[in-house]
Amino acid sequence: MELLSSPLPTLYTHPGSTPAKFLPPISTAPSSKNGFPSSPLPQSLSHPWVPRATNLTIGPSSKSSQGLTPSEALPPISSRAAPFTRYTPSDWHRSNLTNSKASETSRRNAELLTADTSRLIQDKYQETRKTQVKTTKKLGERVNDIKFWKSQLRQELDKMIGENNALTDVTKRLERALAKTEAPLQVTQECLLHREKRVGIDLVCDDVEKQLLVEADVIRSCQERMRRYLDQAEARLTSNRMAQHEVERDLANKQVAHCIDDQCHQLRNTSDGISYYQGVERVDATISVPESWAKFTDKNILRSQSERAASAQLRDNIENLLVVTANEMRRQFSCVNVAFTHRIAETAEAKRRIQDHLGKTLQEIFQLKRTIEAIRKAIRDKGRPLKVAQTRLDKRTRRPSMELCRDTAHLRLVSEVCEMEETLQSLQQRLGDAEDTLQRLVHAKSVLEHDLAVKANSLFIDQEKCMGMRKAFPSTVRLLGYV
Repeated sequence: MELLSSPLPTLYTHPGSTPAKFLPPISTAPSSKNGFPSSPLPQSLSHPWVPRATNLTIGPSSKSSQGLTPSEALPPISSRAAPFTRYTPSDWHRSNLTNSKASETSRRNAELLTADTSRLIQDKYQETRKTQVKTTKKLGERVNDIKFWKSQLRQELDKMIGENNALTDVTKRLERALAKTEAPLQVTQECLLHREKRVGIDLVCDDVEKQLLVEADVIRSCQERMRRYLDQAEARLTSNRMAQHEVERDLANKQVAHCIDDQCHQLRNTSDGISYYQGVERVDATISVPESWAKFTDKNILRSQSERAASAQLRDNIENLLVVTANEMRRQFSCVNVAFTHRIAETAEAKRRIQDHLGKTLQEIFQLKRTIEAIRKAIRDKGRPLKVAQTRLDKRTRRPSMELCRDTAHLRLVSEVCEMEETLQSLQQRLGDAEDTLQRLVHAKSVLEHDLAVKANSLFIDQEKCMGMRKAFPSTVRLLGYV
């Protein structure tokens, strides 16, 4: 595996420096010439093995040589009276030996330093390599963790999107079903209004009207439940979208983090784009630890699962509500239609009976009119015989004196007149009775005709108007919101 960095140099402590006085002191040589300057040597020539010229004195020319450099102040070598001796041979040998030992010590220290440095470089190289391998392994584990949570988030997001789509479809079905209930309610109300136009005795609170009122209550109750569940569905969709947004945002962050960590995981020592970023290790921009990081994503998933479970339960409730409301409205619709059918049959039967009675009444009126005419004819026919009998009696009252005899003829004429008057009286009585009966029959005919018109109006309202409108009642498929 390639390494992310080259071996780092390691600082080592230099070996101890050579003691300041590693050469033996040498004896001082007195100067044989009084004219040699006795000023001290420059600081750069001060070594432990340099003799200390403490007895050097400045000659008479010292005053004139003030301000001059030592080389200018020294007299030429050719002018010296005797050679100037600084060291002895033993000092020279000691100096060479000391220098050799110091050189050997420096070489030995350098060799030790080189060996230690090589060993240190190799150790640090291996340590850096192991650290880089561990870091790469940790990055790989982190990438795998992010992949795992990404897959969990993506699965939950797909399920939440599917649940939101399903809940949206059910909500649209609920809205369509709610809209379809307006027409049946309007039909029911119009049926009640039309039936208010019945007249007379037919303006009765029958079973049809009771069932229509129940139907209106059932439809309103279904609408109220639908509206309540529609509000719950809208609120649930809002909660689902919020949970979905959190999952989407977490997934987007995971994708960015996965891209970054995967790039970091793929980086090698030979990769392009690597550079120094001084002080980046001191920047702590983290806001979570692995436990809180995993708990955050798990919390988002659990929230989404909870919202999704509640959404699925609400969706099942809406499905059940649609089925229940559709069955209730269809069942009440059938009850109203059955009541209408029974009422129409009863009204039709009453109308038929009225028509029969009216026909018989008309027949009786016709017969009674003929009877009245016969009675009147009989009365007219009795007029001449009565006139004859009364004329005979009147004429016989003009007989003279004793001729005014109450004979059998007279008795018979009186009896005949009385009988005829009684007959006329009975005929008159019968005529009056017949005329009264005729009036009652005419009144009954009028009542029957009015009742027949009432029944015809009721039949027209129930059969033509109401049942005609109720043919447009929505089907079960429409009430379930599929169309």
